[in-house]
Amino acid sequence: MYFNDKKKCRENNLHQEILIDIETLSLKGLLTIPKNAIAIVVFAHGSGSGRNSPRNKYVAKMLQDRDIATLLVDLLTEEEEKIDQETNKYRFDIPFLANRLTKVCCWVQEKTKTKHLKIGLFGASTGAAAAIITASELINDIFAIVSRGGRPDLAGVALTKIKAPILLIVGQKDETVLKLNQKAFELIKSYKKIEIVPRATHLFEEPGTLQQASSITQHWFESCLML
Repeated sequence: MYFNDKKKCRENNLHQEILIDIETLSLKGLLTIPKNAIAIVVFAHGSGSGRNSPRNKYVAKMLQDRDIATLLVDLLTEEEEKIDQETNKYRFDIPFLANRLTKVCCWVQEKTKTKHLKIGLFGASTGAAAAIITASELINDIFAIVSRGGRPDLAGVALTKIKAPILLIVGQKDETVLKLNQKAFELIKSYKKIEIVPRATHLFEEPGTLQQASSITQHWFESCLML
């Protein structure tokens, strides 16, 4: 793990831009650990998004305010991101993204600063499917999942294998994704809940909708991770 010189302390939070070394490559991440944290949420970003997503940073800040650590990580290297922007090669390769996310979670479990923290996963868009697959593989190590505007249907059989409680958040006006979430919801055997945010479309851009989705997310992780 490499910590660069942008290490900051924000209101007793450890806040660092990091490089996560996985085999022969390094992934960029943004790690924030509140002083009293006992849990961490790892973010799996959606297609075309990354660690600097304003929407996900907003969610992360709400979690940090509740003493939950966060790790926003780019699952693609800079070179892979360039290829993906031109060809869409990686953004819908769910097994590839899930494999990266699983390795990131293993990294969290190995590092001194984070290994004592219970892990939750937050996935948006295709990142939600990657999060579900990771939770099915690290079945005793993932304690909560949230999918926001996600595609859990792309997780396939992993939907039936997860043990972690899972929350699906979908916009009321995101009609196609809502139907896909409702079908996926029926396959899940762990504790589950679906929340439909009124007036919201896929990106939760309507006034107040992102705040509502983020508040729901915050409460879910608090109830599942802070026990």
